[in-house]
Amino acid sequence: MKITKIFLLLTLVLSTCASAKTPIATPISPTATPTGVYWPTEDWRTSTPEEQGMDSQKLEEMLAVIKERDMGIHGILVIRNGYIVSETYFKSYKQDTEHDMQSVGRSFTSTLIGIAIDKGYIDGVAHRIVDFFPERTIANLDQQKEDMTLEDVLTMRLGLEDLEGDPEYQAMQHSPDWTQFLLDMPVVTPPGTKWKYCSGCSHLLTAIIQQTTGLNPRDFAEQYLFKPLGISDVAWMTDPAGVPYGAGGFRLTPRDMAKLGYLYLRNGKWNEQQIVSSNWVKTATQKHANVDVDIHFGYGYHWFTVTAMEGYEALGTGGQIILVIPKSDLVIVTTAAT
Repeated sequence: MKITKIFLLLTLVLSTCASAKTPIATPISPTATPTGVYWPTEDWRTSTPEEQGMDSQKLEEMLAVIKERDMGIHGILVIRNGYIVSETYFKSYKQDTEHDMQSVGRSFTSTLIGIAIDKGYIDGVAHRIVDFFPERTIANLDQQKEDMTLEDVLTMRLGLEDLEGDPEYQAMQHSPDWTQFLLDMPVVTPPGTKWKYCSGCSHLLTAIIQQTTGLNPRDFAEQYLFKPLGISDVAWMTDPAGVPYGAGGFRLTPRDMAKLGYLYLRNGKWNEQQIVSSNWVKTATQKHANVDVDIHFGYGYHWFTVTAMEGYEALGTGGQIILVIPKSDLVIVTTAAT
């Protein structure tokens, strides 16, 4: 199922649940601190929907619509104020089933870029891509490619030749050096001007992390993101050079997926530690490019923005979703058939 299709269906479900006199979740003040805040490093706490200001009947209606429409969803997790208020798995899927993140992994990768900037390994998003790789000879090098920045990669406005479609994507996978393959691609649109989904282009981000930190991005993630959040045993697919695939390539349980959403919901803070700066969280989840004007769908730093919901999402093929709605202190996770 296409990302846009499942996004629209989920939006319909949520809007239907919120259309009655009592919404699915009453909004909270942006400055309010939810009661009972804790950090689910070891595990999530559970609560009844009503204890967290939600309507259990409306949550049941949401689940009924999902079942009725046979949306291919494997699991759905609803978290309010940090408490799981609804957790449902379908068919053979269970709470501890690890699921292929698909492109949800991009949002983890972009978070690592934010951490690398916070720690001074990278001077900022205005840094030119070619300057990260001074030892490489880059094909199709022109002024436009020389001007391409880290922010252009984060917002998918690189302007590179289309990499979508099986033949083009497989060409990258079959190449001995994925980073070189991406750097050599021709620029067809001025960088920073037009959004275009680019499978594989996110791989430049993990290559940049390795280049600037001197650490394998898997080790960097383990030290500065996975371990602090209590995420363990992450097997991450790599390219032939051993660089983890920046666009995904790893599996997590829905509960571990939700931890990234909760980290952003709490402005980058976890257990009294600032994992990634609040400024990064704010900037990464703002709209920098239009994706679909009709449904007010935008793109930040490897996060999709959703104007109608006043939220943002990490999205992966088939319906892998981490949806964050700050005004309602909500994190919703789905895993689904790819």
